[in-house]
Amino acid sequence: MPTAAPIISSVQKLVLYETRARYFLVGSNHAETKYRVLKIDRTEPKDLVIIDDKHVYTQQEVRELLGRLDLGNRTKMGQKGSSGLFRAVSAFGVVGFVRFLEGYYIILITKRRKMADIGGHAIYKIEDTNMIYIPNDSVRVTHPDEARYLRIFQNVDLSSNFYFSYSYDLSHSLQYNLTVLRMPLEMLKTETAQTRQESFDIFEDEGLITQGGSGVFGICSEPYMKYVWNGELLDIIKNTVHRDWLLYIIHGFCGQSKLLIYGRPVYVTLIARRSSKFAGTRFLKRGANCEGDVANEVETEQILCDASVMSFTAGSYSSYVQVRGSVPLYWSQDISTMMPKPPITLDQADPFAHIAALHFDQMLQRFGSPIIILNLVKEREKRKHERILSEELVAAVTYLNQFLPPEHSIVYIPWDMAKYTKSKLCNVLDRLNVLAESLVKKTGFFVNRPDSYCSILRPDEKWNELGGCVVPTGRLQTGVLRTNCVDCLDRTNTAQFMVGKCALAYQLYSLGLIDKPNLQFDTDAVRLFEELYEDHGDTLSLQYGGSQLVHRVKTYRKIAPWTQHSKDIMQTLSRYYSNAFSDADRQDSINLFLGVFHPTEGKPHLWELPIDFYLHHKNTMRLSQTRRSYTDWLTPGVINHLPLPYDEVTCVENRKKLIVKKFHKYEEEIDIHSEFFRPYELSSFDDTFCLAMTSSARDFMPKNVGIDPSPFTVRKPDETGKSVLGNKSNREETVLQRKTAASAPPPPNEEAVSSSSEDDSGTDREDEGSVSQRSTPVKMTDSGDSTKVTENLVQPMKDVYGINLSDVPSEEDLSIYTRFVQLGQHQHRQDKSNQQHCSKHLDGVIKFIFTFTGHISLLSLKTTFMKFSLQE
Repeated sequence: MPTAAPIISSVQKLVLYETRARYFLVGSNHAETKYRVLKIDRTEPKDLVIIDDKHVYTQQEVRELLGRLDLGNRTKMGQKGSSGLFRAVSAFGVVGFVRFLEGYYIILITKRRKMADIGGHAIYKIEDTNMIYIPNDSVRVTHPDEARYLRIFQNVDLSSNFYFSYSYDLSHSLQYNLTVLRMPLEMLKTETAQTRQESFDIFEDEGLITQGGSGVFGICSEPYMKYVWNGELLDIIKNTVHRDWLLYIIHGFCGQSKLLIYGRPVYVTLIARRSSKFAGTRFLKRGANCEGDVANEVETEQILCDASVMSFTAGSYSSYVQVRGSVPLYWSQDISTMMPKPPITLDQADPFAHIAALHFDQMLQRFGSPIIILNLVKEREKRKHERILSEELVAAVTYLNQFLPPEHSIVYIPWDMAKYTKSKLCNVLDRLNVLAESLVKKTGFFVNRPDSYCSILRPDEKWNELGGCVVPTGRLQTGVLRTNCVDCLDRTNTAQFMVGKCALAYQLYSLGLIDKPNLQFDTDAVRLFEELYEDHGDTLSLQYGGSQLVHRVKTYRKIAPWTQHSKDIMQTLSRYYSNAFSDADRQDSINLFLGVFHPTEGKPHLWELPIDFYLHHKNTMRLSQTRRSYTDWLTPGVINHLPLPYDEVTCVENRKKLIVKKFHKYEEEIDIHSEFFRPYELSSFDDTFCLAMTSSARDFMPKNVGIDPSPFTVRKPDETGKSVLGNKSNREETVLQRKTAASAPPPPNEEAVSSSSEDDSGTDREDEGSVSQRSTPVKMTDSGDSTKVTENLVQPMKDVYGINLSDVPSEEDLSIYTRFVQLGQHQHRQDKSNQQHCSKHLDGVIKFIFTFTGHISLLSLKTTFMKFSLQE
């Protein structure tokens, strides 16, 4: 049994009840055994009044409470509308609260879709939201500009690539989350003692220890707010409500695919976290702001896990993190000239690299050393354009390295990718592969288990050269690769794919799945990984640049079909159109959503501002009280722990960011087994085990008999399983159109406050939407090819299982299952009542003895009683 486990939020299902004077938000855990209630006042026209009693209700208590509310709010029977409590909407989480010029709105998640699974912790994508105005009509003070602000706010489409989890911290890396769970037992006990005053039962921890020592520390860490997109929306209630009401969301990409190695399932997960600091669109957000936050900063993490073992403690997990982001300087491009490539302008001179110092200080604190900069901008140009950035970046890095120890200095690698692409003498990806090998060796990667015995039996030369930090429990990644070009889109995505492909080989080797840390192109594994990275690149490119990738991996391999060139031209035109005509509106929406701009009566409106420079550069509005040192530019304490990241070191400051509480091992807050399998709920294998996700065996392996089923075997282009999907060009065209439609903001509607097009009756069950477990839509074909696709991919149920499986269970099966659930729940309640009875009996004996012998310590009494019961 593990000594620590993540705390699972007890607010996963919500129902909003409405009266004329109040909103009552009732939240429960998934098993619907524990409830919490928020009371929201509707009589305040502009203030938000929320009351949380912090009490945990049972199902019976909540029913009685709602019944009393319904009865107390009813009018006289003779009058019209003799109703008390209305059920307004069902939801799965609270995004936050926002106010423009009138009263507050509450934003609720009404539909979700499971996208990935990491160690039994589900990651969901927001599919739809509902925005509800809180004050009632009798106190509403109307404002003529409210509808326009509402329309601008809703242009940030929450159903497009926003993700959340009830138990896994998406704002941190897997390495951080598992490092926190491995804190020494003594530190966890210290933290529990400090937070024990929040509990009503002062004997909580001791009682758990006396019950066979089965206590488990539940740990909840503070999110890394840089990658949280609703932090400003939750800020007003953060100190008022219980932490389970706070559901933090990230923006970016999440995709998961299954790599089947001779029947052994391995999940490959790609998570991209887009920074909420200095966020915006392509030409309107370049360089960095005054706090060192850069534009288009995205942290990409690839996670490999053996899906046959779910637990974080017993399973095998590995991850590798890399970062992309704009060049950390004060620079911009003027788009008023309507040129395809506007000239690059350095806005401010920074001889002491103040902005770069702030940026790299953040990176050293989060990732450790070395920080490796892979600069892909052009070095040789007839007219100096991109080279301006390279020269300034080299000067900044050279200056900052003077004040760092040589072993922890920032590594700068210039690599003109465009020059190698045009060269006929070399293959750009071959050169990039050699570079990727050296980069991965410098930083290493994370794995949660010691080196496999097979690596000792069959040692590899490259494995011994691997960097990072080796600890008794596995390996840690120290440092990070930071890749940039001018836009950080096409070239950057290809370079990150090549580095990720190299890291994937080392990850597979560390888990004992391949005999050498090397992966070849045209294998099922690399094709699966390449498709994940292309979806990842398309999504990030749409968010920042307004179009999908123009140059893909196949383009640089020079194996792209001739039709790809026309598609590249169309994507270029789409990107240009978006940058010229729609980016300004998108930037206003992002500024309003993230709280960069707050509407205020009597001040200029958002659409009246000529630029938003002062909104993102706070030093333009007020002077800083303290001036940062030009030489000692690192945060105190960071350099003492390098190469380890300071955020993962077990120090006093980091322990303050954790909430530690002790639970019984069967408590629902830390029981991930029950959370994942849900034994008392009728569910399908498809939902639980993600059977519909992209699989190497089903979607990439050839269907011919006698083919080697290994996903590491090099295939010919005509042997891939994708060839059976009919007309490939038509299919890809449909996918591109659907991706663009999915990422585009919805048409604005001033009169409709809700962004949900469904009525409330259909929102109280989880929307499965698409059968795909990926964030990109299911690949579709033309109507004429759909029959062939079904025949090739989906065999009849009778041929596979010998029987025809029905979609809905029969009444007899349902009655048997209901009896099983009742028996299981009865046994569960009986076990729990026995534990509580034992604990009460123990406390009664302690109090009785304490009455007569007050000078004896409680701990010795409990020890005496345990010995006495053992003797009996």
